[in-house]
Amino acid sequence: MELPGDGHVHSEYSWDADQGAMDLTCARAVELGLPSIAFTEHVDYTPFRAGFLDDKFPDLVTDGILHATELDAQGYLESVDKCRAKYPDLRILTGMEIGQPHLHDAELKKLLAQGTFDRLLGSLHCLLDGTEYAEPWELFPHRPADEVFREYLLEIPRMVAGSDLFEVFAHIDYPIRSWPDTATPFAPEDFEDELRHALRALADGDRALEINTRLPLHPTILGWWREEGGQRVAFGSDAHLPEALAAGLASAATLAGSNGFRPDKVPGDPWLLSRS
Repeated sequence: MELPGDGHVHSEYSWDADQGAMDLTCARAVELGLPSIAFTEHVDYTPFRAGFLDDKFPDLVTDGILHATELDAQGYLESVDKCRAKYPDLRILTGMEIGQPHLHDAELKKLLAQGTFDRLLGSLHCLLDGTEYAEPWELFPHRPADEVFREYLLEIPRMVAGSDLFEVFAHIDYPIRSWPDTATPFAPEDFEDELRHALRALADGDRALEINTRLPLHPTILGWWREEGGQRVAFGSDAHLPEALAAGLASAATLAGSNGFRPDKVPGDPWLLSRS
């Protein structure tokens, strides 16, 4: 099967991708025969508890709270232009992965005014815990895993209602990446009502659901996406270094195809639910 475009990739312009390299990632895309690539750099305006990231990014942490650096939009866009000139047969999309877009409308509109961004991913990375925001991996040691995941899912409809800036919702299974070994093993059926509610809100909001391959999406969730009215799926490896580009995309494309999603006419655009 021909690989779909990789629509969720990070380069050195993402604050957490210290091993990212836009030029080398494009070269890798050409080597793999990818039709397109989207550099969706991190945009994280929400300060959050640093946890183990304190050691990795000490310059970004104050009193235990991590404040991500703002995207250098002009430098990023210039780098994309250079890569487009160097790799003319590769469709290279600009983009952002926006954390909690419903909380940062004014900042985002100011940033978006600096250029053209083709692919905007919305991500729910942090939840409010008392007076601070924290990632699921930082919450799990202190709260029951099922409680954290239900809270995460209930926040998704609020995010959709609160922001029309993002086209694709990234990694709906994000908390499962750090699911604690001490908890009951994750099963989507245990959260069916909350998952369906979140998926329905995304479908009603005309968003695409990303199949993020850092963790294979459970087939049941994709089936519920279709049943709840989902019309589009996007693909993303979430690569933070060139070697990780396109990892798992072939399996993700097979999963999407088995659920009735087919490539659009434009390489790299989200796949559409087939009407046949």
